[in-house]
Amino acid sequence: MITKVRPPMKMQCKSTTCLFAMAMMISGCGSDKSKSNNIDIFVNRADFQSTVNGKQTDLFILESDEGIKLAITNFGGRVVSWMVPGKDGEYADISVGFDNVLAYQNANESYYGALIGRVGNRIDEGAFSLNGEEYTLAKNNGSNSLHGGPGGFHNVVWNAEQIDKKKLKLTYTSEDGEEGFPGTLDVEVLYSVTDNNELRIEYTATTDKETIVNLTNHTFFNLKGEAGGPINDHLLTINADSYTPVDSTLIPRGEIALVEGTPFDFRHQTPIGERVNADNTQLKYGNGYDHNFVLNKNGTDLTLAAKVHEPKSGRTMEILTTEPGIQFYSGNFMDSSDIGKFGKALGFREAFCLEPQHFPDAPNQPDFPDISLKPGETYITVSVYRFSIE
Repeated sequence: MITKVRPPMKMQCKSTTCLFAMAMMISGCGSDKSKSNNIDIFVNRADFQSTVNGKQTDLFILESDEGIKLAITNFGGRVVSWMVPGKDGEYADISVGFDNVLAYQNANESYYGALIGRVGNRIDEGAFSLNGEEYTLAKNNGSNSLHGGPGGFHNVVWNAEQIDKKKLKLTYTSEDGEEGFPGTLDVEVLYSVTDNNELRIEYTATTDKETIVNLTNHTFFNLKGEAGGPINDHLLTINADSYTPVDSTLIPRGEIALVEGTPFDFRHQTPIGERVNADNTQLKYGNGYDHNFVLNKNGTDLTLAAKVHEPKSGRTMEILTTEPGIQFYSGNFMDSSDIGKFGKALGFREAFCLEPQHFPDAPNQPDFPDISLKPGETYITVSVYRFSIE
């Protein structure tokens, strides 16, 4: 659903910064930075004020002075609404999901907008060993454990502190043995919007016993706006020469393979749907893209991982991260069984995910980057979602 605004003013302006500012002027925002942006959020706070597992849920609004506005619930740390302007001055809610907390609890797809942990992605057979001790996790994805298990961070109520209109801090203590993971893990996640049209997510965690950690965010995006139709025409670039092929259950085989000459080559801007139905065993396993890409980087500097451009609206999103990988999912298991915020079914490939992460099944893959965390260490990872108009 899109908020209608006045027709664009004729302005000689070609830079993305200028275009973003123009969109704000068109919508009546940004001329007085002492005032809140007059951008409609199509969800009501009252519909997120409930009690889940004895804890209070709520909805929190973040807004920049120059062009974006988000609604986040502390149930699963979910991004519920994410308003971004297009080149014609119209705002769209690019985060796919629901308009009340009960719908998130009952959804067929559990991860819309959510914080993911303790360990994002899949763990083979729901089992791993650490320091010679075997651990067994819930199997919630066939024979594998996915995204921390059914009681993972996406399904807990986080403690929330709204610092100001631009920052929200969420905290959660995951007790020793929760979902089968060792150690008491204290987690803090800080959401910040900036006046560079960014959402910055900073994750930190500490433990009292060696454990494994791989946190990420699982927002489903459609840069046309939710209910905007298939995302096959979105133009995607991923800064990765390699990816990690999977078996039929989507567990990596331990191999790091070159993308060159395959449908996984997104080093240059390519429509998501151009090769998604290619005769390729990897694509058949995932019913499309559901794969980890090995980013071109050394160390943990914040670097560009991916860029997505929606041609009609001009909305462009860049993702920067300190992580070594990013999971690209092309919405292959969306089946119209969930009804979104605007009363429309969320259909096949009508959203995509780009999840900064360490590699899937890392505890069972000795050649993959390590995800263990020891007492006295601090887990830190940062991802930035930057918007512009092109």
